[in-house]
Amino acid sequence: MTSLLKIVQTADEQLIAEFFQASVGQWRSERRYYTLPEGETKEIVSIVTIQFLAQGDVELQKLAQLHELSDLGSLTCGAKVTWDSTDLHNARKEAVGMTIFGALGNILYRDRGFATTKPVTAQYNFPHPQTLCLRTEYNNSVFEEEIKLIGDKYRTRQSIISRAGEQLMIGQYLEKRIQAQSSPSI
Repeated sequence: MTSLLKIVQTADEQLIAEFFQASVGQWRSERRYYTLPEGETKEIVSIVTIQFLAQGDVELQKLAQLHELSDLGSLTCGAKVTWDSTDLHNARKEAVGMTIFGALGNILYRDRGFATTKPVTAQYNFPHPQTLCLRTEYNNSVFEEEIKLIGDKYRTRQSIISRAGEQLMIGQYLEKRIQAQSSPSI
């Protein structure tokens, strides 16, 4: 049974590495958030930059330390994600930020959550090799997210935020790659 679990975890880790590598570059993310049950809508445009982090990267070691993992080199891969967001209707700056993701088995470690600056973990799975599903829980809230790669130039995302079994917000995103990361010269 242990060997089967290890095989599954290795497959998950391979899929997450391929997904992060396919996501590398700069994206224009058009986001629409629906606050429930009122239905208030907010539209945000973000420039999102994604960098792949290989096992042993110093950022992943810091993340492992933050999560008090015994082996600081245990995170198999990860991503550094930065964003710069603006409210579409009033051109007001919404948020600028950065987060680090690191994978181990079917757990995704983060240096911060959606609604907290504290480190969090998420369960992840792949219903399809191009579709990453995340489930993160903290502070009595559940954050479910699906990110789907569509060819080389597009991604769709959907986030659902719930508390006490009641959905509070739905976020829908269309992301277009505006710049791929250049390959290192040989």
